[in-house]
Amino acid sequence: MSATRLLVLGAIVQRGTAHGYRIRKDLDSWGAQLWGRIGQGSIYHALRRLEADGMIVADSPGEASGPARTRFSPTPEGSEHFRDLLERTLRSDEQDMASTMAGIGFMTTLPRARVITLLRERLAAQHRRRARVMDEHARHPGADWEHHIEAIRFWEQSADAAIAWTEGVVARLEAGEHAMADDEERPLLAD
Repeated sequence: MSATRLLVLGAIVQRGTAHGYRIRKDLDSWGAQLWGRIGQGSIYHALRRLEADGMIVADSPGEASGPARTRFSPTPEGSEHFRDLLERTLRSDEQDMASTMAGIGFMTTLPRARVITLLRERLAAQHRRRARVMDEHARHPGADWEHHIEAIRFWEQSADAAIAWTEGVVARLEAGEHAMADDEERPLLAD
């Protein structure tokens, strides 16, 4: 799954309609340049690809002040695809950092209970994956892992950190933190 695809489609779905420059401004305001390595070119490439895939439609620029910009709106299939991408990202423990960060950024577009369910699935997958690696190490206690033991230690500590974060965000959501899609007072995006 591409973080760029999720981010660009999500920005359009969240706003209802957006042009490339607005999407870039949104991504910058979300700090995506720090973790996503998403350039202007990749935004426009994603827009062309999403349009070709039928996920968005281009609206002809109308009479307005300023430069004419093609605005994009999600199709019903695009809105469904966004939700599917988002849910797969939140539930999976196999996402790269950029995709995970994109999923976190859009998790508030889903109902609280749904996000908690997805993150619990992620947590179970994280525990299973950690156990597979650590069980292999435990089955060979006398093996000379040489310097490769550092890879196992790295994996163990990374897995533990991911599990701790997931447990923490689930607890925070259960405690009512963060304005979610089904909350009564949820702030709307402004231009």
